[in-house]
Amino acid sequence: METPVFPRMHVSLYVSDLNATVAFYNAFFGQPAAKIRRGYAKYVLDQPSLIISFVENPARVQSHFGHLGFQVETVAELNVRLAAARAAGLVQREEVGTSCCYAKQDKFWVNDPDGVEWEVYYFHEDAEFNDPRYEADYQQTSNQCCIAPAVSALAADTLVTAPMAFTLADTSTVAECAPSCSPGGVCC
Repeated sequence: METPVFPRMHVSLYVSDLNATVAFYNAFFGQPAAKIRRGYAKYVLDQPSLIISFVENPARVQSHFGHLGFQVETVAELNVRLAAARAAGLVQREEVGTSCCYAKQDKFWVNDPDGVEWEVYYFHEDAEFNDPRYEADYQQTSNQCCIAPAVSALAADTLVTAPMAFTLADTSTVAECAPSCSPGGVCC
């Protein structure tokens, strides 16, 4: 197992169904949760260096969140991760050679059980424009960038309906953190 990179990013998301969330992220991350407690699950990833936790609280799940994602180092790595993701049945759509957020990228998207979108992408180079197929979506969202295009906006040959899953970290050991709880009793 590699030495973790610090600082490490931490994200905590509210979810409506912890069991469904754990099943999805076990497949997406290619490893089990490092900690599961009543209403709580946490994953500790080495690549990307991330601690992500999920708190079951359906009333606080929000649909206007945006998306999460990570950049891979090479096109070959993207292809390996995409193939594994397809095998797990998680891929929602693919984009190759797209100009999004003023950058030429290859990417694929997955959605967790609460609709949180994850983008896995390879950055080719900066671009001076955004792909015109995003224009309608940008107009509806105050010209925000980096949004997944509506499925209807994609050409039929770019749609992927096959599954997804891949390993993000060495699964031979699962990291544990020292127990500590917030005043509300949520341990991380």
